[in-house]
Amino acid sequence: MSFLQKLINGVTRLNDVLGRWIALLVFVMTALLLLEVVCRYLLNSPTVWTSELTQFVFGVYAIMAGGYVMAHKGHVNVDLLYSRFSVRTQAIIDVFTSVLFYIFILAFLYFASSMAWESFQGSETTYSAWNPPVWPVKAFMPLAIVLVLLQGTVKLLRDIAVAINPDNANVLKDSIDDGTEESH
Repeated sequence: MSFLQKLINGVTRLNDVLGRWIALLVFVMTALLLLEVVCRYLLNSPTVWTSELTQFVFGVYAIMAGGYVMAHKGHVNVDLLYSRFSVRTQAIIDVFTSVLFYIFILAFLYFASSMAWESFQGSETTYSAWNPPVWPVKAFMPLAIVLVLLQGTVKLLRDIAVAINPDNANVLKDSIDDGTEESH
């Protein structure tokens, strides 16, 4: 089980650390919007690039948060009956429903990768007054999806182990599950 435990901890730690760094983009967005307000209203010299750059940063922020949110079990979950089941039954249900996750995430990865590649090949821009390239932002989409895919795979492996032996629920905890998160 030690390899599986290391994999669970490694992927979860990766998503946790990246998520914490990505969260700092809120300050970048705030600074950009504040700069625009100062330039527009105090200096009477609005910029053509701050709003669009803020949108780009927000796009990266939103898409890159997926792995972190999944690692922290923060996605929306309707569990009217699910929470009443035993840990083993929950794991068995999660193993079967993971098929839907993989169908969605692999299709998303395929289409996002195609979109990012086409944007790069075509040197896509926004066609605005500033006209920046779009492909750097779109390149984050496949990366973010791979991070969610890795976290989902770790969850599936853990669910399989718990479905086989419910005692694995206590053994295969990551640092986020048991509250012993290491300092970064």
